[in-house]
Amino acid sequence: MTLRIDNLGKHYGDAAVFEHVTLDVASGEFVAIVGESGVGKSTLLNCMAGLDSWDAGSVTHDGTDIGSLDDTARALWRRAHVGFVFQAFHVLPHLDVAQNVALPLMLMGRNDPARVERMLDVVGLKGLGTRLPQQLSGGQLQRVAIARALVHRPALLLADEPTGNLDPTTAARVMDVLFAQTREHGASLVLVTHSVAAAARADRVLHLRVDGIYTEARAGV
Repeated sequence: MTLRIDNLGKHYGDAAVFEHVTLDVASGEFVAIVGESGVGKSTLLNCMAGLDSWDAGSVTHDGTDIGSLDDTARALWRRAHVGFVFQAFHVLPHLDVAQNVALPLMLMGRNDPARVERMLDVVGLKGLGTRLPQQLSGGQLQRVAIARALVHRPALLLADEPTGNLDPTTAARVMDVLFAQTREHGASLVLVTHSVAAAARADRVLHLRVDGIYTEARAGV
């Protein structure tokens, strides 16, 4: 499956957040998007997920024009195809860890406790499924969010600064999980980041500016 962004533009009033953004992300590809704060990286990621609107251009995933879908159809598309890792975690405080991770499967009517346990093991949270979010550290909460995003084997994984608030060791482990799981299932990964270490692992690094998105030159590439 391929994600295609064609001449995308987003404005707030007369001010452009970004314009003329065009890129393709192939199945199994890891793309990092970097850029200065405030240039719209998170907004672009939200557009890719159909969580935000845009003023020009199109977002297409595997032939589906996301912009043509109504709110219900977009939600169903996301449920089936997208895993989103939010910077602020967005775990549900009244659900335990295993229930938070299982949420995408529950919404799809697929009860799979073994899959949930495997994902907890993969992200280093084995044995913590019955804990509540308030009993976990920030690094552990981020790993809950990643396990939840991956549990239903989405074709498209979108991650917004998943290592931004983590110590270097935990950040490296988080990137290991994202990288390994996308490679294992052939998913596309789009990562918004300020982290040089995280971006260095990507197949491509793209630099977002108000006037478009550009391939970033890297030594040895």
